[in-house]
Parts: sequence; structure tokens; C-alpha cells
Amino acid sequence: MAEITAAMVKQLRDDTQLPMMECKKALKDANGDMEVAKQTLRESGKKFMGKRQDRCTDEGRIGIYASVVDGVGAIIELQCESAPVAKNEEFMQLASDLARQLATGPGASTAEELWSQPSPSKSGTTLETQRDEIQNKIREVFRLSRLERIDAPCGGFVHMAKIGVLLEVEGGNDELAKEISLHVAAMNPAATTTADLDPAAVDQERELQKERARQEGKPENIIEKMIEGRMRNYYAENVLEEQAFVKDEKQTVGKVAAAGGMKLKRFLRWQLGETNSSEESDEAAATAAG
Repeated sequence: MAEITAAMVKQLRDDTQLPMMECKKALKDANGDMEVAKQTLRESGKKFMGKRQDRCTDEGRIGIYASVVDGVGAIIELQCESAPVAKNEEFMQLASDLARQLATGPGASTAEELWSQPSPSKSGTTLETQRDEIQNKIREVFRLSRLERIDAPCGGFVHMAKIGVLLEVEGGNDELAKEISLHVAAMNPAATTTADLDPAAVDQERELQKERARQEGKPENIIEKMIEGRMRNYYAENVLEEQAFVKDEKQTVGKVAAAGGMKLKRFLRWQLGETNSSEESDEAAATAAG
């Protein structure tokens, strides 16, 4: 039996951030082999965390990787159990690595596929191993609850880790795409263009405005002209291109984009904990129509 010195225990503890007694036992069981001891601790930690998978994961962060030049973008939602862990540097790095690998790697349609891929920040390590090592230290459940990749030029923005926007564009540059993504995060439009709104929702809004005008006693022969003006207000509230730009309300987002040589294609706007992404859709447009 190899001698287990205090220096060996300290080294293993420093490497794994696990309790001293667990490190000492792992070294004894591994007959002093440091790498075997680390593997033993990883396996025992994974087994322990497997028993905790029913725990609630209400906290976490949205991760984004986006590039107009490289023509790719990705967004992920990584959940954890507590707010302090969501701000942990290693957890933040894991979220960043997941988004980067999803965008720049071969792609993945499930969490399992992505976890099995290499970590961009840790050479020779998979994202799963990176996750397991952090979980083993923190002892909280992590869940990769959503992931999506866009194979086209994209910009992105994350607000306070909890609202993330991935914006598909043509032309322009990363900075402009990020600025408009920030606008989407703040203003939560229902669609990119008026053509993207659900026609049924638009018709419903038009009829609602007509009825309001009638109740106001407006003559039928001028109601149609009034409605066009009121519908412009509706579009200005719900359509990205028609909204006043948050950083310069004298211009619409569409004009800001056009001035930068950019065409807006579509966006994903995720909020931490949502069941489904708030990608512009008929359902979102109908909801906005009220």
C-alpha cells in the first residue's frame, strides 16, 4: 500500500475542490494514484448527482455565441438550482462554452449530443466532463434545457443572464447586430416585419379598432382612414422594424438597420425559465394583438 501523504491529499483537494476526507479516501482506494483517485471522485460525484435529478432548477443563465462575419449563431439555456451558482465563474464559462461549441462545432439537436462534444476552453475534455467536475464541487443539478443554432449571420445580446436574443441578419456588422439584439431584449417585439405577423391577429386588431371608432361615434365614411393610422400605432408597438429604436427614438429600428446596410431576417428571444422560446410566431403575434 502506497503512503498517502498530507501533500498528496492537499494536491487532490486543490485540484478537485472536494472535502479533504473524500480526497484522502479516494487516494487510499487508488493506492496513491492521483489520476485514478480523480476518476473515482468524478464517478462517485456523478452517481450522487444522479440521485438529485428531481431537484428544481429555477436559476441559471442564457448563453449566446453570434457572428455576422462567420455566419453562425447559437443560443442555449443552462439551468441550476440557486442564484449564487448562476454567477459562479465556472458555471458562466460552461454556459459560454456550450453556446460556442454549438455554434462552431458540428451542431447538436439534443442536450446529450452537445454534452458529448469537446469543450472549447478545456483541451482534451468534453463538455460533459467539464459539467461533472463543476457539479461535483458545487453539488447542484445543472440542466441544459434548450439549445438552438442558426446557420446564418447573427448578432446576439444577453441581458442580466436571463434574457437572451439571437438575431439573424443579412449584411451589416457585429456591433449593429448586437445593438438591435439589445433592442429586442428590451422591447420584446412580436415579429420582425409586418408581413411576419399572423394575418388573423392583424384582422382581429383592425376589427377591434373599427368597433372602438364606432363606439366613439365616428362616421363610417372616415373610419377606414382612422383605422389606417391606428394600425400604424399597432405595428409600431409589435413589429421590430417599425418600433422606435431604444437608443434613438427619432428613428425606427428598420431605418437604423438599413442605414447600416443590414436586413433583419428573424430573431429568437428567450427568457430564463420559459417553457418555450419566444421566437416570433403566429402564437406570439396573436398574444400581442390581445
